[in-house]
Amino acid sequence: MTPSRKLMLGAVLATACIAAQAQAQTAITTPAPVPTTGTMVVVPANGEISVPNDQARVTLQVEEQDKDKAAAASRVNQKMKQGIELLKRQDPQSALKSYGYYTYAVYAEPPQVTPQQPRQPAKARQVVGWRVGQYLEMTTENLAALPKTVSSAQALMSLNGLQFGLSPAAAKKLDATLVNATYRNLEERIGFIANAMHRAPSDAVIETVDFEGSGNYAAPAPAPMMAKAMRADMVQESTTVAEPSFEPGESTVNMRLVGKVRFK
Repeated sequence: MTPSRKLMLGAVLATACIAAQAQAQTAITTPAPVPTTGTMVVVPANGEISVPNDQARVTLQVEEQDKDKAAAASRVNQKMKQGIELLKRQDPQSALKSYGYYTYAVYAEPPQVTPQQPRQPAKARQVVGWRVGQYLEMTTENLAALPKTVSSAQALMSLNGLQFGLSPAAAKKLDATLVNATYRNLEERIGFIANAMHRAPSDAVIETVDFEGSGNYAAPAPAPMMAKAMRADMVQESTTVAEPSFEPGESTVNMRLVGKVRFK
């Protein structure tokens, strides 16, 4: 056999080997489709909508300190009554709720312990005054007038907390929109899963739709923080307070469902 024929034969054999390897590689990397007829798939879906807040929950506080417990309680009662009347005039549609009336004894500071003054036997601390206070919660949808209303109330009370959210009526109106958004997400996910299974979305039949946690929009209200104790020698607060600035922001409501889908 001549050298040229040997070279030609070697080239043919090499080409055949490469083709065989390519076919083997293709067979390895491209598995046969797995049968999916009758397969049940559990598909979770979520819906989410952001909407402007339309309700405010304001926590106000009155606190007084005096050596005479009755005098401190009397001032608290008077300021709370005046504050409630003021808020009713400023925002007649608001809902008011008073709560958390408290009375605490104020004790003298313990004596300082120094090297020159050895520690003395423990004695009952002397009561030097009384701290009395009460909270008032106002719920309103009149957000435009809220800065003026709070400013007026701060002439008598201290602002202890402020939370924006959705009113029950607004949350109820979102139900239909939220259900539609959640169900659309379920349909989208079913389409993605069908494509991954090499099936047409029309082959999927929804057998069960289980809504979970629907309507759970309201966040738990934060516990009011105790205001700083007032000192008997504190300078009287101004009777007028500049209007605060508020940004109600948005609330994001969510809904979750789980669908059971069977492929034909």
